[in-house]
Amino acid sequence: MVIGVRSWELHVPGAHSLKEKRSVLKSLKDRLHNEFNVSVAETGRHDVWQSAELTACLVAVDRRQAEAVLESVDRFVESNPFCRIVDSATTFL
Repeated sequence: MVIGVRSWELHVPGAHSLKEKRSVLKSLKDRLHNEFNVSVAETGRHDVWQSAELTACLVAVDRRQAEAVLESVDRFVESNPFCRIVDSATTFL
C-alpha cells in the first residue's frame, strides 16, 4: 500500500478578497474529490488573497497506481482557468 501526496502553490489572479479565493478553492477541492476520490485541503497561505497552497492525498495499491492518479489530478488542476500552478511537489510514503 502506498500513500501519495501532491501539493501545489497556486496563483489565483481573479481573487480580490479572501472570500473570492476561498470560493475558487472550494470549487476546485470539491471537484477533485468527486472526480478522483482524493482528499484535498488548503494547507497554506490562508491569509493571502491571490496565493494558495492546496494538497491532495490518496491511498493506492502500488506506487504506479498512485502516480497515475496524481498525474490525472495534476492535469485537472492545471486546466482550471481560475488558478495557475506556480510550483508543485510530490511525496510517496
